[in-house]
Amino acid sequence: MIINKSEIPSLLDKLAAEYRVMAPVKKDGMVEFAAIQKGEEACLDYINTKKPGKEILFPQSEELFNYTVDAEGVRMQDNVDPQATVVFGMRPCDVKSLVLLDNVFKNDQYEDVYYLTRRNNTLIVGLGCNEPAATCFCSSIACGPFSKEGSDIFLTDIGEAYVVEGISEKGKELLAKLGLAEAGEAAKAAAAKLQQEVKADATVNIEGLSAKLGGMFEHPFWDRLHEKCLGCAACTYLCPTCHCFDIADEATDCNGCRVRNWDACMFPLFTLHGSGHNPRPGGKARWRQRLLHKFNYFVDRYNATACVAAVGASKTVL
Repeated sequence: MIINKSEIPSLLDKLAAEYRVMAPVKKDGMVEFAAIQKGEEACLDYINTKKPGKEILFPQSEELFNYTVDAEGVRMQDNVDPQATVVFGMRPCDVKSLVLLDNVFKNDQYEDVYYLTRRNNTLIVGLGCNEPAATCFCSSIACGPFSKEGSDIFLTDIGEAYVVEGISEKGKELLAKLGLAEAGEAAKAAAAKLQQEVKADATVNIEGLSAKLGGMFEHPFWDRLHEKCLGCAACTYLCPTCHCFDIADEATDCNGCRVRNWDACMFPLFTLHGSGHNPRPGGKARWRQRLLHKFNYFVDRYNATACVAAVGASKTVL
């Protein structure tokens, strides 16, 4: 199918009447995902957002449940978010990060109802990347500027219009309701040419990296790598695949709630034991943990590298 760029605002208005629509918007000179009320708010002319799209399914801070204690006992209320959501215009790297996070929040040991409810109620419209940033290396790690993995619908920018493809059954059902025009052969050919030819300029060879890192725990390489790190953990907050979190109970008198907040292995308190012992007391150990987690531990556990190579805009990985 095909849609002219001038028709996107009205399409988003139509979607907003039925769904919560999350789209990239300009804010303080940067682009980030936010809920929009009008289609004209969306900004699809961007490389990568300021913060990764993971925040849509895995918020930086969220109340999991609240409770009240009174004469009748304890009453609890789960705060599971059931709202149907469309994420519009997400780059393939961010979409791939959600595919990776799926392994963490649903596996043979654990299922996170808060994440999974959002995931099941969210439809993702991916947006191909015609001009990857010079620092992106997504083509090197089973992703790429036009990777459709994880998208329900996929858009390819061919100039004045987008060629629209239904990927999942959920995506195809939505497209059937929208009544878009069929794409002509010239438009299809233009989209296919872009998808075939556009690659990220930067390349990183990670073949055999996991196995190599598995034997480098005591390597002197780590002594140098961490020296420029300030320990601010901004890298983990901006990384699309970082997913560490902390749980805190907050209470006032007989009322309270349980809150989940993003955490980071780069913080000194992250592994501090109640005894006062810290198995990762310095930057070297923390840097080693972060890198090994993404390129060794995650590979061993889920057979995938926890990196999507999105280094454009203000993001970073590694």
